[in-house]
Amino acid sequence: MRSFFSKYKLFGIVFLLLSTVIMYLFYNALQPKKMLPIYQPSMVNPELVAPEIQYIKKYHTIADFSLVNQNGKIITQADYQDKIYIADFFFTTCPTICPIMTKNMAVIQERLKNEDVLLLSHSVTPEIDSVPQLKKYALKNKVDDSKWNLVTGDKKQIYELARKSYLAVKTDGDGGAYDMIHTENFILVDKKRRVRGFYDGTKMEKIEQLLQDVVLLKASYNK
Repeated sequence: MRSFFSKYKLFGIVFLLLSTVIMYLFYNALQPKKMLPIYQPSMVNPELVAPEIQYIKKYHTIADFSLVNQNGKIITQADYQDKIYIADFFFTTCPTICPIMTKNMAVIQERLKNEDVLLLSHSVTPEIDSVPQLKKYALKNKVDDSKWNLVTGDKKQIYELARKSYLAVKTDGDGGAYDMIHTENFILVDKKRRVRGFYDGTKMEKIEQLLQDVVLLKASYNK
């Protein structure tokens, strides 16, 4: 009789555990999946958005561009078509935040080496950052040419991209000779050229968040 009750008790415990697991799985299945926001100019700090686009609430995308990379190759939006990518703005002679940002971008490059995710770093001093200068910087920082483009070119174009496309820096400038932008922002861009996140490129905890968000973004294309 004791053996019978022991088996009954064991059966009850197993049943309770299985029921708990099933309920947990069912609960998780019903939870809404986390989705990254699609940033529009109207959602961003007005200081980072040109007045003429502050009203935009949908359809904002990164503008077309034509710049030159560390190998002298012309890089356009076509090179990033249907790709997730991470963008930033730097200059090779920067003594402050840029070395940290470049180091962290190299970490991202390594962590995503087997992923179909690209990197794009824009020089904000294109008059100094010639192709040979960028190549020297790329070699020093072990840039993978197949994954990471360091680009230079027309200053006004680069500054307009920073301010009106990536929404990454303050808008008080015209891209002229005395204009200078400096931002720690890394920007996550999806396959439709939409901004999906901003991250402080000098802080490792934000890099980890960026990498987690890349996973989320990639998963959204597998549904």
